[in-house]
Amino acid sequence: MTTLAILGAVLTGCGNPEGARTRTLAPPAAPSPSPSHTARAQGAEQDTQTTPPTMTPGPAGLTPVFERRSGGSGDKADKVVALTFDADMTADQGPRAAAGEHFDNPGLITLLRRLKVPSTVFMTGRWAQEYPAQARSIGTDPLFEVANHSYSHYAFSSPCYGLPTVAKDAMRGEVERAFTAIRDTGARNVVPYFRFPGGCYDDASLKALASTGVTAVQWDVVSGDAFATDADAVAEQVLAGVKPGSLVVMHCTRSAAPVTDEAVRRVVPELRARGYRFVKVSELMRGTEAVG
Repeated sequence: MTTLAILGAVLTGCGNPEGARTRTLAPPAAPSPSPSHTARAQGAEQDTQTTPPTMTPGPAGLTPVFERRSGGSGDKADKVVALTFDADMTADQGPRAAAGEHFDNPGLITLLRRLKVPSTVFMTGRWAQEYPAQARSIGTDPLFEVANHSYSHYAFSSPCYGLPTVAKDAMRGEVERAFTAIRDTGARNVVPYFRFPGGCYDDASLKALASTGVTAVQWDVVSGDAFATDADAVAEQVLAGVKPGSLVVMHCTRSAAPVTDEAVRRVVPELRARGYRFVKVSELMRGTEAVG
């Protein structure tokens, strides 16, 4: 289990990096991105025809960070949980995909549909370009919402598990380019949320993304599915970590997370038996209580 957790951390990155600024959700309010970005970050048609909630900026106007739903405990806690899946592919992995490596996982998406599990997929722009039909299918299915995982899957702070680092003046462009690539596939259920590659960020990167109007989304439960070969161990790690309001990070990448679908097949019925309801990040965020 310890080895599994370490391997998971290599791909998912640090859960609460130094310099993180997290605030609970104030009453939903539209962010104030640049006009050119507004259409991409917020203009998607949502299946509920409502604007996805975002968080108010943090101290000094930094991009806000959401990790889990707060509020409630014990019997009064709302037993909801969000499963999120990172569709990872770096900008330079095209030759590997051409040689037959699978960075997608259509079987996982089929399983989530069969089990009727609302989910949020954090998609890199490069993944969307490699698998446009899948990106469109996910992004037009009301069961899912698509969020931004950068274009290239390069790190926004360093060190970050060996990932190449994005220059500060290129960070905003990474986010905007990913939104464009995702929308170009025909995906419509796109939400203004962003997940840092590797989960690594600092105040400088939060400042660089402030004008995009996104809310950064982290997690409180690491599934350990990255590079794992034991689906039961992954399932046990998720089941042991989930609490009311939890946000779980998993992956939609066969080559790097080959047993995720098997783990989900066990996790979903078990959590439902415990009384949990599955929600997308937008619903999880909407239910967060503001604190004064």
